[in-house]
Amino acid sequence: MRPRDFGKPLVFLSLLLLALVLALAVACGDDDDEDTGDEGGDGGTIDISGVPELEDGELTVGSDIAYAPIEFFEEGTDNPVGLDIDIAKALAAELGVDVKFDQVADFAGIVGDLKSERYDIVMSAISITPEREAEIDFVPYFGPVGTGILTPTGNPNGFAALEDLCGFTVAAQVGTYQVEQMDALNADACKDDPIDIQTFPDNPAAVQELVLGRIDAELADDPVAAYSALQSDGKIELAATGFESAKYGIGVRKDSTALNAALSEALTNIVASGKYMQILQEWGQEEFRLQG
Repeated sequence: MRPRDFGKPLVFLSLLLLALVLALAVACGDDDDEDTGDEGGDGGTIDISGVPELEDGELTVGSDIAYAPIEFFEEGTDNPVGLDIDIAKALAAELGVDVKFDQVADFAGIVGDLKSERYDIVMSAISITPEREAEIDFVPYFGPVGTGILTPTGNPNGFAALEDLCGFTVAAQVGTYQVEQMDALNADACKDDPIDIQTFPDNPAAVQELVLGRIDAELADDPVAAYSALQSDGKIELAATGFESAKYGIGVRKDSTALNAALSEALTNIVASGKYMQILQEWGQEEFRLQG
């Protein structure tokens, strides 16, 4: 009879105990990771302890969410999407806060709404102009971006410059820089044959007037005008672009100096990490990356 081998059971028990120890170690490691997350593992890379607007852990953004592809509601939903939305989310991640987008009642009143503290910031394809800078501060993040002229396909009136609009009926969204441009033309180059300026509460309504043939042209920022043309099933085209370029800026109140500094640092971080350019590429806007 062969003697019983007591070594094999002992080896088996030793291996079993080792496996149990390793399993417990992994489980404890997972618990540590979870605890870290609960204590701010999703926090950002920037110290915001001195930023009063972010004490509630949320960045509230006022925006006119009807300016595709910069910001718009996903079709059939109230889910905001677009370039500005993604950049704001990336900035909020750097700050370690949540982000909430509020639809403004009227783009023309967006600066006043910010000054009345309805939002922490405003971010809505806002061109930085001297008039706006007199009221609020800006963190530049996109552009320069110029104005584009949308016309019926074939550009029947041959528009190639803003001055060519004199005597024609032209639409734009109320409160936009394009309305200011046309007002300036009517005070100078078009004073003897003024533009019939038609304003609408949002850009899609102005574009629809052009599609329906009720106006001769529509003005919007270049990326928005190009997107509108692409979405028109060939009914309209972007006839001319690049007029009077200006950067887009995140609007902050003049007394929000700490928030301004934090946003500027967050923007620097997402540019350095490549996240900024990734967002621009996802929306086909690389050519309008922040310059200077």
